[in-house]
Amino acid sequence: MNTNKKTRALVEGALMVAAAEALGYVKIWHMPEGGSVSLMMLPIVLYALRWGLSRGLLAGLALGVIDFMLGGGIAIGWQSILGDYVIACTLIGLAGVGHGKKTAGMLGGAALGCLGRFLAVWVTGATLWGEYMYDIYGLPMNNEWVYSFLYNLPTLVSGVLTVICCALLKNTMKKLPGAD
Repeated sequence: MNTNKKTRALVEGALMVAAAEALGYVKIWHMPEGGSVSLMMLPIVLYALRWGLSRGLLAGLALGVIDFMLGGGIAIGWQSILGDYVIACTLIGLAGVGHGKKTAGMLGGAALGCLGRFLAVWVTGATLWGEYMYDIYGLPMNNEWVYSFLYNLPTLVSGVLTVICCALLKNTMKKLPGAD
């Protein structure tokens, strides 16, 4: 890869991380102790689809660190920082497996990245946040895994919205110069 292409990838990555953090502040719906429905994942998914898995994972990692520091991160220890922010956002970059694929592969990659983030916050919620569970959506809770699944449903909704946006933007992405 030539220097010009590397520079383009780096600059696009930084812009997409910044756009993702900005979109994280535009919440469609917000949970009381953190978590929301937003389009924060979209820029990282688009970047990963455009530039591939390794660059997508790196952009997700950068987003996780920045989101915790600037986004008003809520944590109960280093484990929740890693699980809810660093690992969860890094896994958004799994969308890069759809890089260079036809429409179905691209949308599958986008879905994989969004599902990866959901799985990370679900496991973190069940293992670390479960002791703080309360009744949610009017349902009494006594199982940490069910509680975490229900509490983190907004992440899945965000993922569905992200995949829909990718489907709508797929033709535009093909016209962009620079990546493969």
